[in-house]
Amino acid sequence: MSKGEMQPTDEDLVASILEGNKELYGEIVRRYQGRLVNYVYRMLRNQQDALDLAQDVFFKLYGALDRFDPKYRFSTWLFRVAQNAAIDRIRKRRLKVVSMHRNEPGEDGGDWDLPDEKPDPYQDARNVERGFAIHDAIEELPAEYRELIQLRHYGELSYDEIAKLKDMPLGTVKNKLFRGRQMLKEQLSDFLTD
Repeated sequence: MSKGEMQPTDEDLVASILEGNKELYGEIVRRYQGRLVNYVYRMLRNQQDALDLAQDVFFKLYGALDRFDPKYRFSTWLFRVAQNAAIDRIRKRRLKVVSMHRNEPGEDGGDWDLPDEKPDPYQDARNVERGFAIHDAIEELPAEYRELIQLRHYGELSYDEIAKLKDMPLGTVKNKLFRGRQMLKEQLSDFLTD
């Protein structure tokens, strides 16, 4: 495609795929793969689970493209399906109990030592600590604010996309995001200044 040509919209791509140009689905995957993996990773907190889930979502949507309503944005539908799939996976994960405690015959029952392959300089540790603090602060937000923050900053959805996804007025989305950010700022003020 030359510089002067306009990129087809997601909705145009879906229409072309439904007309038989199935290879165009790869373009949709390329457009959203990084954002989708990032979004579900923030919910699942596991890179491999995020990659697997993103692949599952793309596969599921490919089989359901005929049910896509072009009155809405494709990205809204994609992130709604991903959000629901991530929530389902979290629910299933909570049912599993995994012990990291040794209980082998002849062992003293101590904890497993898991090696860390990354270098351990102070700044890396501090960045990880900040990341956990931010994640924990987001998790402590009331659900209505937490979800909007995740959609905006991890899912990289626009305000309009979030409004459509959540079926909320645009002004409400903006106000709740502003309030959510204020709550985060208050929660993290002591931590981020030291």
